[in-house]
Amino acid sequence: MKKWMLPLTLLLVLLVSACGNGTSSEKEEGKEKKDNKNETITYESENGPVEVPADPQRVVVLSSFAGNVMALDVNLVGVDSWSKMNPRWEDDLKDVEEVTDESLEKIIELNPDLIIGLSNIKNVDKLNEIAPTVTFTYGKADYLTQHIEIGKLLNKEKEAQAWVDDFKKRAQTAGDDIKAKIGEDATVSVIESFNKQLYVYGNNWGRGTEILYQEMDLKMPEKVKEEALKPGYFALSTEVLPEFAGDYIILSKDPKADNSFMDTETYKNIPAVKNNHVFEVNMMEFYFNDPLTLDYQLDFFKEKFLSN
Repeated sequence: MKKWMLPLTLLLVLLVSACGNGTSSEKEEGKEKKDNKNETITYESENGPVEVPADPQRVVVLSSFAGNVMALDVNLVGVDSWSKMNPRWEDDLKDVEEVTDESLEKIIELNPDLIIGLSNIKNVDKLNEIAPTVTFTYGKADYLTQHIEIGKLLNKEKEAQAWVDDFKKRAQTAGDDIKAKIGEDATVSVIESFNKQLYVYGNNWGRGTEILYQEMDLKMPEKVKEEALKPGYFALSTEVLPEFAGDYIILSKDPKADNSFMDTETYKNIPAVKNNHVFEVNMMEFYFNDPLTLDYQLDFFKEKFLSN
């Protein structure tokens, strides 16, 4: 009896030990994950160093950068109204709250670990009491550098840089193909109808302008260059619209708004209109210059310019 009891006892001891080690190992793993979430990095913002989460889990974006955060696969809990109005993001943002820089109580309820916005937002001091708040001045960095900065802030610089490198190659290749199709000297205008007012845009104001003018190096009409390049945009009347119209027009409009200018003889007699060289886009889908929107814009331009 003693001869077989001894091995059995040893076996039980080993089993108990193994179970104890497994539990300990699981506890360590859980602790490590928790520690990772509590870790911080120092982001060098334009207002100085800011301690931010190394692995943010609940981000609020108050202006412009929702698409940058989504492109880097970081969870959003609150976004601005313009992002919520983008039809292409409806599913992705259906459970994300709409917030502003004044809805402080709602933001507190969202329990964010990071808040991002433009430098003109209000209540920055109060927002900083809720979570680390980082702001960016629009246009201070070019649109691709801006995405890399968002990558640094979210501790995903490598992913951001990889997308930028790939995007530049794709956009420049598409630009070469388009210039070969429409001619090196063909001009392109980006015009928007918003709130009963027409605008023409320079080379860094969203709506595809960065791709067309910076990456593809397509030409803008001289009048656009004179009036819109430096400020970024220029308000127009229907009467002077032909002076700003290129050989091709990207027409950004709100389909629900008053677009009666398109029924005028002035508009109908623009050469680009007569030649079917007007490519209409939904303003709410084309507004931003984040990676998700830029990829969409690039595909749109390739289809429209190269399919005819």
